[in-house]
Amino acid sequence: MESARIVGALARYTGDFALAEDLAQEALAEALVSWSVDGVPVQPAGWLLTVGRRRAIDTFRRRSALDERYALLAHGLEEVEPGADALFDPDAIDDDVLALMFIACHPVLPREARIALTLRVVGGLGTAEIAKAFLVPVATIQARITRAKKALAAAGVPFGLPPAGELAQRLGSVLHVLYLVFNEGSFASGGDSWMRKELAAEARRLARVLVRLAPEPEVFGLIALMELTAARFPARLDAAGNPVLLEDQDRRLWDQSAIRRGRAALEQAVAAGRGLGTYGLQASIAECHAVARSVAETDWPRIVLLYEALGQLSPSPIIDLNRAVAVAMASGPAAGLELVEGIAAAGGLAGTHLLPAVRGELLLRLGRAAEAQEAFRAAIGLCGNAAERAALQRKLDDACG
Repeated sequence: MESARIVGALARYTGDFALAEDLAQEALAEALVSWSVDGVPVQPAGWLLTVGRRRAIDTFRRRSALDERYALLAHGLEEVEPGADALFDPDAIDDDVLALMFIACHPVLPREARIALTLRVVGGLGTAEIAKAFLVPVATIQARITRAKKALAAAGVPFGLPPAGELAQRLGSVLHVLYLVFNEGSFASGGDSWMRKELAAEARRLARVLVRLAPEPEVFGLIALMELTAARFPARLDAAGNPVLLEDQDRRLWDQSAIRRGRAALEQAVAAGRGLGTYGLQASIAECHAVARSVAETDWPRIVLLYEALGQLSPSPIIDLNRAVAVAMASGPAAGLELVEGIAAAGGLAGTHLLPAVRGELLLRLGRAAEAQEAFRAAIGLCGNAAERAALQRKLDDACG
């Protein structure tokens, strides 16, 4: 639970991100031996930090780096017993964790590396857990993390928060990584399960840490989106683990506490008076679903307007497709299908199952069963998730009558 803060503090002391994680691991290895004999100290996190700092001194000694940095690290430490370091308050969250997030999500790294490094170093997940979540070999995740550390070192990325002029841009990178992790947990891109709740929960945890350290409107917007989306998790799978679509969900199962938290976070984003960003607008859409008693009673015209605003702010074929679905609900399937055909003609979302799946649903509602069957077959062939393929197969069976 304290790994990010320990690594962050050691990175601040040493100025070396990769070394800091190694030192934290060495301290943990020493704890496994020492604590089994002497018992767990009163302040275990402080004990680990102190041992990590001592290991840093040993490392600099071995490197013969008896310079100002070594003197700073060593000053007064020889007399301090492990666990006596009063610097570590387990209930406090300091800027070290925030700095660690900004480093792990540095723009010099590719997207996949940012995700892996964030989950490994900030989230404390093992490489095997990350590999399982994203359906790639453990060796692939290990290689991504190793290359990321080398890239940060080669780029000379300093430990600490970015300069004020870069803060907003770099915060966007951190938010984007957390958003991608949460999305993968909410809608798994592959494998047998439709969702990976543990991954989504980790993204929410990291976002809660971030909002305490950087209470910006878009951070509140992302928190709101996560909470309002996660509120529907209890109703998204049936007893057999099969996907349950929105229109068929038992809304009594929705997590009302998460809905209240999400709406409160959205209110804080709105209260800033700067206008909602991409996450805040998505959270507003999720709120429309959360407060509606049924699909029929949902404020679809408002959702259409929100998607239009979102499309202006962040143009994307997936946003256009979601808007088409909202238009179909507000104005009928024919109006929605016209927009879907426009997206297809423009080449948007080619190679994904999303567009043919929506197209098949709208064609089915218009009574064009043969065309719907063709669309559903195309969607099944493109879908990488077994649970979602099964849901699409059921749609195809319905279309076949």
